[in-house]
This record gives sequence, structure tokens and C-alpha cells, in this order.
Amino acid sequence: MEPPHLFRCPISMDLMEDPVIIATGVTYDRQSIERWLFVYKKGTCPATMQSLEKTDLTPNKLLKHMIDEWQRSVASPSTSSAVISAPTTLSEVLLHDKLMSALADVESAPFKMTSLRTLKACMENNTSMQQEFVKSGGIQILAKVINQAMLDPNDFTAFQACEEVVGVLSLLPLMDGESISFLQQPKRMNQMMIMLQRGSFEARLNTITILTKRARADKDWIESIGHKHVDGMLKSLLEVLSDEATTKLSAYALHLLIELVAKSKIGRLKAIETGAVCMLIELLPDSGRHQSEQILLMLKRLCECPEGRAAFSEHRLGIASVAKKMLRVSEVATKLAVKILWLVSSFYPTERVLDEMLAFGAVEKLICFMNIDNRSSTKEKVKKMVKMHGAFWKQYPCFPCELRGYLRCN
Repeated sequence: MEPPHLFRCPISMDLMEDPVIIATGVTYDRQSIERWLFVYKKGTCPATMQSLEKTDLTPNKLLKHMIDEWQRSVASPSTSSAVISAPTTLSEVLLHDKLMSALADVESAPFKMTSLRTLKACMENNTSMQQEFVKSGGIQILAKVINQAMLDPNDFTAFQACEEVVGVLSLLPLMDGESISFLQQPKRMNQMMIMLQRGSFEARLNTITILTKRARADKDWIESIGHKHVDGMLKSLLEVLSDEATTKLSAYALHLLIELVAKSKIGRLKAIETGAVCMLIELLPDSGRHQSEQILLMLKRLCECPEGRAAFSEHRLGIASVAKKMLRVSEVATKLAVKILWLVSSFYPTERVLDEMLAFGAVEKLICFMNIDNRSSTKEKVKKMVKMHGAFWKQYPCFPCELRGYLRCN
């Protein structure tokens, strides 16, 4: 059987035994292209006649694998169904060639923007190209680019290259050993913080995406990177949240903060220390539905520890901002608000907290919630709050009449 045209060397027209890619992105059999370049001393690509600035040869592993599959299918016809159809094969091989060529360019010229952007374009929504990138040492090559770029953070071109690298990394799953080792290095966290503080909108978005993937993949990640880096990361994320309150970037930053406090007690305590409770309370009144739910979820998690409840109770807008969101945003927001009030009034029931719950309408809304909600754990929390603090609240003239009757019956 004649080999497909795609599997033949453009020079010899024979089946390629060791396919390699040259700088123009065209694949040749190693023996043929080496003869062309080093025996005949040609300085151009045989297929395109473009001049070659370098003569590096990069193995085309994907094409080699496909040639091997084709040869096996010829030897055993029963396996022929494993052969990929020609159009798909051509598309994949060309994309792979493009990826390998761009990777070789980045290795030789780290700050070449077009090559970094080509890498990103090749891997976007393409799992097989992402895997091939990692297998081909792409992580190590990008690490060298970042390290070189950060030697002089004031070099604009180098910093732009670093932003492009972050864009490439954000496409990867970051679950393999190489990626984990790369991101675990202390200097890497410093570089990520610089990117969060000084990067473009897109670069900061990509940086947060990378950090979120690491947080999801490893529940002990926070503990492993050290307190100094945790502080820096949380401060940077809170700054993003404050500066970009209504943007996609803010939503990404808030999502990462939720991941960090959900999986780590250290993360929770550090977030409280860096002022997360105050920041969230001040953002809550003007937030939309989705952001309100996210902020309330974050506050609930922070209020699950004593330090969080203290910080919440001491803020003059804490009770007021949470009470405002009850019964006005969504069922999710209302239940989260009830849980926050339950945590604070049960474990930090200062006179100020109880006064503010009555003054800012939280108590009145709790009564409404009891009347509209069916049996649920949230309704039980409301009943317990009323029983626990009803005697204190009923001394005030503004105490709802409905509750006086409820207290007499219970």
C-alpha cells in the first residue's frame, strides 16, 4: 500500500522514518534534510525556499506516532479503524508542526512575542496540543523566559513577554508534575504577585486563572507556599477586588479568594488579617446579584472562625449591609445572610450586634423569613435566634408585635 502523501518526505518522497521540523515549520525526514543542510550546504527550506536563520531540527513526535500507527494498520488490517482520517490528520500534523516551530523560536529568542502568541493559539481549546507542549519541555522553556524577564522588571519588552507566558500557562490544566514543580517554587509566587500588581487586565486575569487551578488541585497548596507568599497573594487579590469592583477581573479574584478560604484555615485567618472582612462589607451594598451571593458566601466562611466574627461585628456597616440583602436579592443570598447573622449573634452576641440587628431591620426580615420559608435548617436557625435574643429585643418599642406573640407561645 502506498503511504499517504502527508507521511512522505518532501525531498525524497519516501516514507519518513525520523520526521523532524525545521524553522519554517515544514517536516522532513532527518536523513534527507541533514544531507540538504550539511552536505550540500543549502541555507533555505527545500519546500518554501525561505532563508533559514537557524538549522535546528525538532522531532515531530505526533507525526512519527501516526506513521507508526499507519504501518501497524497495514501489517494488521483489522486495526485499520485506528487510523485517523486524512483531513483530521493533516490538520493535527500542521498544528503540531506550528507548535513545535514556535516552541523552538521561544527557546532561541525568549522575548519573541509572535512565537509566544502562536503557542497560545495552537493550544487554545486543544487538549492534545497542550499535552504535547508539556511533553516537549514547554514548561521548562517558559520558566526560562519568566526568569530572564524578571531580572529587570523595568524592561517593558521583557515584561510583555512575561505577560504572554502567563497567557500560555493559563490554558494548561497544570496538574502534571512539571507544572506543579514549576508553580511550587517560591520565586514563582513572587513573579505571580508582580504580575497581579503591574500586569495588564488580561495578564492579571490569566494569573488569577493559574492560581485558581492550583488552589483547586491541591487543598494543601496554601500551607506549602509559606506565610509570606500567602500574605502577598491575599493583599494583591483584595487590591484587585477594590480597584476592579464591577469587572470580570473582580469576579475571578473573588472566586479565588473563596477557594482559598474554603480549603485552608491558614488562608481564612490570613484573609481576615489582611482586611478581607472590611473590604467585603464595603463592597456588598452596591454589588449585583451574583457578586452579592459570592461576597456573602465569603463572609459566611470568614465568620465561621472567632477572628472573622469579631472583625464583622466591629465594622459599623456589617449588620446593615447583610440585612439589606435579605429577601431582596435571591433565596441563596437570603440563606447566606441568615447564616452570617446566626454565627455572629450566637457566638459573638454583643449588645451592639443585637441593637444593630433590630435597628437595621434584620429582626423584622427574620420574622418574614419564618413566615415564607418551609421546613429547613435555615428556618431553624432563625427560630433559635429569636428564642435566644427575643427577651433583649422586646424591651425596645420598635420590637415587632408579631414576635411578642411568638415569644409568648414559645
